[in-house]
Amino acid sequence: MNDVLVNQKINERILLINKALDQSLPTTDHTPAIIHEAMRYSVNAGGKRLRPLLVLASAEAVGGDYLKAIQAACAIELIHTYSLIHDDLPSMDDDDYRRGKPTSHKVYGESIAILAGDALLTLAFELLTEVEKSANLSGATIAKIIREIACAAGSRGMIGGQVMDILSENKVVDEHTLKYIHSHKTGALFKASVRIGALIGGASETELKNLTEFAEKFGVAFQITDDILDVEGDSEKLGKTVGSDERKKKSTYPSLFGLEQSKILAAEAVDGALTSLNSFGEKADILKFFTSHLLNRTK
Repeated sequence: MNDVLVNQKINERILLINKALDQSLPTTDHTPAIIHEAMRYSVNAGGKRLRPLLVLASAEAVGGDYLKAIQAACAIELIHTYSLIHDDLPSMDDDDYRRGKPTSHKVYGESIAILAGDALLTLAFELLTEVEKSANLSGATIAKIIREIACAAGSRGMIGGQVMDILSENKVVDEHTLKYIHSHKTGALFKASVRIGALIGGASETELKNLTEFAEKFGVAFQITDDILDVEGDSEKLGKTVGSDERKKKSTYPSLFGLEQSKILAAEAVDGALTSLNSFGEKADILKFFTSHLLNRTK
């Protein structure tokens, strides 16, 4: 399938995801209105919807019906959004803008921003209880999906990576620590997105293994290119200030390996991710599209 047709499919699915997210979020008719407004503000602030798209694409890659994965896809996006709200707080990264708009705490204050993040995380697990009905899965598979997401989002996953990122500020870290930060803070949720999509799609053990390898390589490539964009990206396109990693003395691939070597490592990770998809053929066209375009990211 050519890029134009793949792009069309992606755009159609983004509309589907956005509609499902809108339906899942409480409206401001519910008291207290401000918390529901704040939840919607951050979810609707834009973004690529990459993680929920990976859920749908992974279900499709193993021959499943991607529509059955929509609730799980929304849950992943809510968790991702909650993490961004908290990541932007003054006690964390202290960012004023996200996706080109003022961050949640700048609009609603720190207390409401924290609670909005908490509410999105909680709502995500509420949505996961609906997957059994919409996807017609066994209780055992649902339990596996919920555990997958909980571990990816918790102290052994995303939060663990965030903690190590905070502890590593103003320090020169080694390669092992840098890889731990990135594989947990960013990579864990990518891997969970791919794996739960595969599980909903009915993946075999071999398919799940190959997609897990893909997700790990994809996560590495994404994070390296993210680090590179913070050095030489365009603030307007990114929707956030370029150079924040250096100002905050954060450990990144460019700071440890240099810019040119980082680009080489990103290309190697992309090649590895694409190789992991060889056995899936055209069913993995969307996954291949996302991967092959990582090196040309502008946002």
